Formats: sequence, structure tokens, C-alpha cells
Amino acid sequence: MDGSDHTLSLDSAAPSSSSSSCTSSPAVGAVPSCSTPMSSLAIPALRSVCTTTTNPWKPVCQCACMPGGHGRELSALGAEAEPGQAAVSEAAPRFRWDTFGSDLSASQEQAVRCLSPKLPNRCKALMTRVVCLSPGDDNLGALLAYWVKAMKPRRADWLLVLKELKAMESPLLAEVLEHALLEDSFEANVRDYTKLIHIYGKQKLLQKAEDAFHAMKGKGFPCDQVMLTAMMDMYSKAGDLTSAKEIFEEIILLGLPLDKRAYGSMIMAYIRADMFHKAEELLKEMEDQQIFAGKEVYKALLRAYSYKGDSDGAQRIFDAIQFAGIVPDTRLCALLVNAYCLSNQIDEAVCVVRNMRSAGVKPCDKCVALVLGAYEKVNMLETALVFLTELEENGVEIGVEPSQLLAAWFRRLGVVHEVEQVLKELPEGTKNKQTIAVSVEQR
Repeated sequence: MDGSDHTLSLDSAAPSSSSSSCTSSPAVGAVPSCSTPMSSLAIPALRSVCTTTTNPWKPVCQCACMPGGHGRELSALGAEAEPGQAAVSEAAPRFRWDTFGSDLSASQEQAVRCLSPKLPNRCKALMTRVVCLSPGDDNLGALLAYWVKAMKPRRADWLLVLKELKAMESPLLAEVLEHALLEDSFEANVRDYTKLIHIYGKQKLLQKAEDAFHAMKGKGFPCDQVMLTAMMDMYSKAGDLTSAKEIFEEIILLGLPLDKRAYGSMIMAYIRADMFHKAEELLKEMEDQQIFAGKEVYKALLRAYSYKGDSDGAQRIFDAIQFAGIVPDTRLCALLVNAYCLSNQIDEAVCVVRNMRSAGVKPCDKCVALVLGAYEKVNMLETALVFLTELEENGVEIGVEPSQLLAAWFRRLGVVHEVEQVLKELPEGTKNKQTIAVSVEQR
């Protein structure tokens, strides 16, 4: 099977004119007129006919096929249970397809109106009924089973339904995809399982993701690098360092290539576990192979060192960012300034601000406020004013945040009146005069 032809791409699926034999869009609550014959709109006890298990990924125990199994006992139990099952079947309510979508709320009607006009009738008939359901509704399995039996959908139809659910951000997307993976008409491949694991990973439903992973292996699909990376990324985001390391080592043992996504997921797992040096070792390993992580990975490690006040580590990562060909922006520079300020290396922080100006990067208010805050801690008001004057001379305007910080500093020193007098004597063309004056007045 060619994987490229059957990859679950919710954004690229397009309706085919031959995929539907319906001639018009059905009204809400009505069954579309199709050439496919449907024997009845009512299916009694669909819960027992169309099996909707609580966890469809768990394999059925085949004890009778194993040595020492209990095949006879199971057969006897099944025979004894038949009368009880028949009674339950008779008492179960009758499932009617046309009852779904007949009584929509305002939000549900809006969701139906927002459906793509290009949807084939067979897909639209299902979507107008799915919007009536909520997550965990037992009727979803019965509804999908009836749709499969009546409409005989193909993979393209399934993909259109999934695409529509994704577009409306439906919470039922995972449940529908999980059901689709069990249908032969869906023609599931490994990328479909990868998509389901991504969804569960975002929802932090690790057990369901693991069930899907084991179900995929049970169906004979190979565990490729993309699938294993998805599992590792899920464990990384969940803070499960041990499981993430196991997957990372499995990728290496299988001889699969490690790309920047796999490395990035493992680095983020180390960062979340406060193992910054391990993360940095992986970064160096990547650089040796001319593989460079994404900007967000570098930023996460720089932020970790910055908040810890480790100026040496922050500087190393800042240098690595430039070596990777990433141009530092004001946010990255602010993280480096913060690291120096927290470690009481104010001169180095000021040097970073000057280098920003030399590189054509305008120092942001956060950088200026960080330096002023560091000066305030050591009570170096005169040096702080010299720093602000230097910025003024180089065309940098002092924003609201540093101005308010400076005004609060003046107030604590009890020199607000003197500052107001100095501001009055400044020329009208001074850029920062009005901002500082307003901050002082507010204090």
C-alpha cells in the first residue's frame, strides 16, 4: 500500500463527484435520497448489534485457541447468556436515524449552516446528526455504524467528515477517528494512528494514546520514526521523562534517523525535568551532525537558564542561537539581559543592550526596565541616569514600564519635587521628558 495515497490529511481531502449518488442536500432530520437501498430506518437494539465497546483497542481474549484455554467454559457461558441477551435486546429502545437532527438548538443549527457546501450528501447527512451529540454519547457508535451500513462510505468520505469536524473544532473528532480506524472502508494506515495519538497527546490522554499505539502494532503496522517521535513528544509534554527516554533509545536501537523534531522533543523533556546540561549536550550533538533545533527549543533553554540566573549558561545558548543562523530578536536579548541582572552583572547587561543597538535591534522597554531594576537594587541612581541619557542620545525612547519604575524609585528616595524641577528645565524637544513627567505625576 502506498502511504502517500492513503495518508490522513484532513486539509487536503476533496469531495469526488462519483462518491455520492445523492441528488440533493437532505433537510435536517431527513434521510438523503440515494441509490443505495436501505431496508429500514429502525434498527432494534443497535447497541448489541453494532458493537460499541468502551475501549475498542483492547483485543478480545482468545482463550480457546491457547493451550489450557477455557473454550468450553466460554461456550457454556455464552449459551446460558443467550436468553438474557434476547430479553435485553427486546427491552432496548429502537434506534431511529431520522430522529437525529430533527430538534436542533440554535448553536447546532449554526454549526449545520457552517458546513461546507461542497460536502457530498452522504457526508452531510452524517454531519447534521453528529452535531446533535456530545462527547461520550453512546449513540455516536450506533450512528456511525448505521451510516456505514446504509451509505457504504469510502475513505474519501471519511476524510471529508474528519476534515469538517476538525474545522469546527469538534470534541468528537477523536471518537469519530477512533471508530473509523476499526472500519474496513476507512483503509487505515500508520499516519491515521499518528493523527489520533497527536489528538490524545494534546488532550493529555496518555492511556488512550497508548491504547491506540498498541492497537496499531496489533494490526501489523510498523513503528516508524514519525510515530515514535509523536509518542516521545506526548511523553515530553506530559513531563514523563522516563518514557520519553525509552522511546528515544528505541528509535536509536531500531536504526531510525533522528531529525530535529525527535531531538527537540527529547531536549524539551530534559528542560521540563530541570536537566539543562543534558539538554545542552543534545544540542551540541545535533550541531556536530549539522542538525539545528527550532527557535522555540533554543528559546526554552535560554529562558530556563535566564530565570535561574545562570548567566554563563544563558550566554552559551545565546551564542548557539547565532551559530544556528537564528537572528536574535528583542525577546531573546531580554532573556540574556535578565540572566545578567539576576546574577548582579549589570555591566554585562548594559553591554548586551549596547550590542543590540549596534546590531540594529531596538532595546525594548523590558530590557531597559531590567537594567533599571538591577541598578535600583544596588542603589546606583546616578549610573542609572547616565544609562538613560545614553539611550536618549542614541534615539531610544523610554517607554511606560521603565518610566514608572524610575518614578517609583524617585518617590522612595523622596526626590519627586526635585525631579519635577529638573524636568521643567529640560528642552521641549527632549523625547523622554513627557513620559517621565507623567509617571512622576501619577506617583
